[in-house]
Amino acid sequence: MNISGRVWVFGDDVDTDQIIPARYLTSSDAATLAAHCMEDADPAFPLKVQEGDIIVAGRNFGSGSSREHAPIAIKGAGVACVIADSFARIFYRNAFNMGLPIFVCEGFSQEVKEGDVIHVDGDAGEIRIDGKPACYTVSPIPPFMQELIEAGGLMAYTQKELAAQS
Repeated sequence: MNISGRVWVFGDDVDTDQIIPARYLTSSDAATLAAHCMEDADPAFPLKVQEGDIIVAGRNFGSGSSREHAPIAIKGAGVACVIADSFARIFYRNAFNMGLPIFVCEGFSQEVKEGDVIHVDGDAGEIRIDGKPACYTVSPIPPFMQELIEAGGLMAYTQKELAAQS
């Protein structure tokens, strides 16, 4: 799993209300949610984010409620992956269930600037920033979790497995 993209940087304790404000939870449509993704953390984000961009954040990303809308909004906005110093446990699980790749890289949020281009090698567990010699280590995504991502999330994976058994 190789991902390259431009970085958007957020701080610590970005909760699910900042990722997708509760006032927009009347829909589960990815495009509708994407139009408001991260707008309470950065009002310009939904207007400027591009397909393949990457979110980098500090500690405890995705804290708050257990809503699946948060990773749906991020994925719907075209974000290729999220890298954080740490994730709230429920967001971590929801991200994989929705097919959004995420990586834990302690301290990386302090090393990267908004607009940097980074390269993530999910198989090798490495991140590189364009123009910098340093290599940052992340835990590779386990094969089963990669299958969930490749399928588009847990529901799509389950449907695929059931179809294969028929």
